[in-house]
Amino acid sequence: MNERDSEQVAQMFIERGFTVTKEAAEADVLLVNTCSVRDQAEQKALGMMGQMSKHKKKNPRMVHGFLGCMAQSRGDELTKLLPNVDLVAGTQKYHKVVDHCVELMEQKDQARMDDLRLPIVDIDEEVDSQNTIRDHMDKEHGISEFVSIMQGCNMKCSFCIVPYTRGPERGRPIPDIVDECKRLADQGVREVTLLGQIVNQYGIKEFPRVDGKSPFTQLLEAVHEIDGIKRIRFTSPHPIGYRDDLIQAFGYLPKLVDHVHFPMQSGSDRILKAMRRPYKAQKFLDICEKMKAVRPDIAISTDIIVGFPGETEEDYLETKKAVEQVQFDQAFVFRYSKRKDTPAAEMEGQLPERVKEERNQDLLELVNSIVIRKNEAMVGTTQEILCEGPSKNNKERLSGRTRTNRIVIFEGDADRMAGELFDVKINETTGHTLYGDPVLN
Repeated sequence: MNERDSEQVAQMFIERGFTVTKEAAEADVLLVNTCSVRDQAEQKALGMMGQMSKHKKKNPRMVHGFLGCMAQSRGDELTKLLPNVDLVAGTQKYHKVVDHCVELMEQKDQARMDDLRLPIVDIDEEVDSQNTIRDHMDKEHGISEFVSIMQGCNMKCSFCIVPYTRGPERGRPIPDIVDECKRLADQGVREVTLLGQIVNQYGIKEFPRVDGKSPFTQLLEAVHEIDGIKRIRFTSPHPIGYRDDLIQAFGYLPKLVDHVHFPMQSGSDRILKAMRRPYKAQKFLDICEKMKAVRPDIAISTDIIVGFPGETEEDYLETKKAVEQVQFDQAFVFRYSKRKDTPAAEMEGQLPERVKEERNQDLLELVNSIVIRKNEAMVGTTQEILCEGPSKNNKERLSGRTRTNRIVIFEGDADRMAGELFDVKINETTGHTLYGDPVLN
């Protein structure tokens, strides 16, 4: 989601006559788009901005700014921690960032060097801010793009700061989203990933159900009709609201890929309740089984938090049991991290970092063993991939993804093959990456 928001801001700068540079020292504007999900992310952002202050010595006109969730939650505090910061723009203000930066640059041009500088802090709520996320930064190989369909979250899990930084759920109208996807298709985009904090809750209070279908399922059907779009992904859904109409969509929408990122967070009912996740582990497991019944080859990835306050060894073993039952194709395992102003931060039973790390490593070992075994089973099979262009690690080879979201590396001509769907015979795997040869007609 931050990547998509950053593209929006970059495109708005380009439209105002700016150019993008990869060298921070060359920039007139240097912005850090921040995340607040874990403390580590905030510390990384603070460290990065602190290091960048050296560039102002050569270019006093340079504007430094924080965007995103940490900007929203910490506001003025950031300008006190780092006096070189000129701008703090919250999650509903991306569309105003360019105006703010231009204003700051003009002020610096007009002021004497010894004048007192007042930073701009803009974190107020703004009505309809979700409808300002429209433009994408032009890319050389824009085969796959993110499309934000909503902002905010209403769930308020006890460990999560996002509802406080991104506000309540607000959905964009279906026609606006479809028009954006059509424009992307006209520009050569072949795959879209629909983004929402809880994506399957899209429009649930704003738009009506039609023929028993939720607004999100209606949106999937509408995007599916776009000729140039060959694949559709979405992230991230929540077990609440993941109803049969969405599950059944996997049976009649072939462009919907064989992959769902479906956060479980814990396999313990007791911990799920403490997390304020309003479902039991069995409900999550039942949804997974229903998806597999409709789309037998579907790959399911997940998010899991270990070391949540009060988590006992028995609770952890329930999570481990759930992982073994579902056989996740990938899992992102996080050690619980205190977030300021969240209920979980004040809970009793905070666990030592040692215990968190032990459980983290133990669960990662289990997940990796499942992932490696599944990838090894794919050797010798033929998989449909969407070619995304040159591999990030080796520009001499091409990269693509299977319908189950596995990366495949192969030989080929990027000019001819990028953006195309075709089969690849899988010859080998290094555990997490597949290698193969195209099967071309």
